[in-house]
Amino acid sequence: MGVAPVTLEYEYQGPKRGVEQAVLLAHGAGADMHAKALTTVADALAEGKIASLRFNYPYKTAGRKAPDRPAVLMASTRKAIAELATRTKLPADRLVIGGRSMGGRYCSLVAGDEDDPVAVRGLLLLGYPLHAAGKPEKERSDHFARLKMPVAFVSGTRDSLAGTDALTKAAKLVKGKVTFHWLESADHGFRPLKASGLTTDDVLADVAAFSVDWVRAQQG
Repeated sequence: MGVAPVTLEYEYQGPKRGVEQAVLLAHGAGADMHAKALTTVADALAEGKIASLRFNYPYKTAGRKAPDRPAVLMASTRKAIAELATRTKLPADRLVIGGRSMGGRYCSLVAGDEDDPVAVRGLLLLGYPLHAAGKPEKERSDHFARLKMPVAFVSGTRDSLAGTDALTKAAKLVKGKVTFHWLESADHGFRPLKASGLTTDDVLADVAAFSVDWVRAQQG
């Protein structure tokens, strides 16, 4: 059974012409395209003359809390990639794709799809959810071995959905160059311990600065 055509909401930032680099930013399960983690990164990319496209998965547009079924999330991610390519006039293999938690995961699933992978320039995974809450034995890494592009994992050292040791081990399956950027004391929501002296805004600024630098390094 096929997937019905999906209609997505978009938010584009960056140059209108002569785009040299562009990033797709997909949201997490409990957020939408206006989540601060995404807008902070998008703003930093725009300041760096790098285009970005955020979008809402259908369930968010419909006002539902539960994410769409996997086939719809996959189809929506593919459509958003095509939309970014159209807007920037860049082929998919010039795009960096990724985003927060679930959104980043589905970007990686599209890039590492067994039957119809989308070849992209790189994957920017902000808080990759290696496993569901309370289920560390069921890792979401089977497709990692099919990822041949550079991959950046930006994760908190207290992320309950991806421990540092577990994520480091799982990432060894990735065929492309892997970069880790650890957020000291931050949890899955990028919230640091008060004792660290850092605020969530500090952590998000760090995420944004790293993202800009890493994306620039992928220009090639």
